[in-house]
Amino acid sequence: MKLLTKVFLAPVFLLALSLSAPAFAQDSTWQTLPLTDARTGETFTFAELEGTVYVEPMATWCSNCRTQLRNVQTAQTKIGEEEVTFVALSVETTLEPAALAEYADEQGFDFTFAVMTPELLRALAGEFGQSVTNPPATPHFIRYPDGTWGELMTGFSPPDAVLSAVTVQ
Repeated sequence: MKLLTKVFLAPVFLLALSLSAPAFAQDSTWQTLPLTDARTGETFTFAELEGTVYVEPMATWCSNCRTQLRNVQTAQTKIGEEEVTFVALSVETTLEPAALAEYADEQGFDFTFAVMTPELLRALAGEFGQSVTNPPATPHFIRYPDGTWGELMTGFSPPDAVLSAVTVQ
């Protein structure tokens, strides 16, 4: 019986391995999904953004997000002439952009804010895992100038760590 199980399971295991994507493959579908800048109303995609892009999924109700976004804001002020775009993405897919813009203004954040569409939220969760949808975990990642991206990071990143992450490639 053990031999029969091994003989049967080996091809199934090999088939499963062949169907899974390689660990290094990246699906860039999320980069082409449209977003709307909460302040300006202009539509953009990540694919259109040039240079390094620091992405911080967040929620307006999340105190951890406010703390991390303050770190991002501090890092942004230290960037100078570096070409880095900072984007905060609300996971609150039904939030009105005007409410998000008001939140960003009240908090003193001057980088780009956008509300994720349900489609973008699903695409990011498919690429990075469910942690990207959990604002209190302070998820963040970097999209590099060549269109590739780094792994999802969670937890607080002090301003100097944010700065190092976006200036070292």
